[in-house]
Amino acid sequence: MARAQGARAQMALAFETTYGTPPVGGFTKMPFASTSLGAEQPLLNSELLGYGRDPLAPIKDAVTADGDVVVPLDAEAFGFWLKAAFGDPTTTSTGPCTHEFQSGSWTLPSMSIETGMPEVPRFAMYSGCVLDQINWQMQRSGLLTATARLVAQGETVDTTTSAGTPESLELQRFGHFNGAITRNGSALGNVVSADITYVNNLDRIETIRSDGRIDGADPSIAALTGSIEVRFADQTLVTQAINGDPCELEFAYVLPSGESFSLTVHAVYLPRPRIEISGPQGVQATFDWQAARDSTVGRMCKATLINDIEVY
Repeated sequence: MARAQGARAQMALAFETTYGTPPVGGFTKMPFASTSLGAEQPLLNSELLGYGRDPLAPIKDAVTADGDVVVPLDAEAFGFWLKAAFGDPTTTSTGPCTHEFQSGSWTLPSMSIETGMPEVPRFAMYSGCVLDQINWQMQRSGLLTATARLVAQGETVDTTTSAGTPESLELQRFGHFNGAITRNGSALGNVVSADITYVNNLDRIETIRSDGRIDGADPSIAALTGSIEVRFADQTLVTQAINGDPCELEFAYVLPSGESFSLTVHAVYLPRPRIEISGPQGVQATFDWQAARDSTVGRMCKATLINDIEVY
């Protein structure tokens, strides 16, 4: 008897035309490291009295479908997650294709995501998936991955795939050594690590339905936050924090073959940090930054992905 093994798991993704309705085709095979995407339906204990000490049968509560997907930052597949986070990009397709995603869109696309374990067999289709949050870290070494948090409408399980034969992409991963951080166009030195989190703050539409599912997930006020840990070498960031002035930060990755990804945050505000001397080692400071809408460009951030994909 075959047993489920994570090494044989697979994932396919397609954007929906109608929320909650999986498309009949157009799925793409997605690289992923792990996923907690799933549906659950808790049981409610009976509160009724008069039937003795033994409880009556529980009843089913509403269905909740959500979870995280850990994905690599790569030159092609990561564009699907950027589209889910920001909406449709503006694409320039002369030579290498440049896809520019901008924050602030009130309309986010929904996705159908199928996870499969062929050896069982079990294929779970999650429809109405909307991206609530995406987060990743920049550091000196290790594997570079992002965590996408999704809110789905529901789960349908079958013994055969509903995604057909998904299209495969060429995996070209970015590494931590491909990364760089700039402040107002100049390299930001002495950075030990950085954390970036973009949140759509989805509002679940929890209407009364016979199937217990939600009617949708609408984006509310977005948030872009993070932290920068630096070796304390000068007063530049501290002075900015004290003065309350914003700066522009860019988190970028470039491959030798020309593919690149960058997130430009136009107006970053820094808090005044506590500078501690904890011992003979180097002194480090952590800035928990927040981003806001820049009045000049009219948005909070933009993400730019350069690759050979013509359309997302």
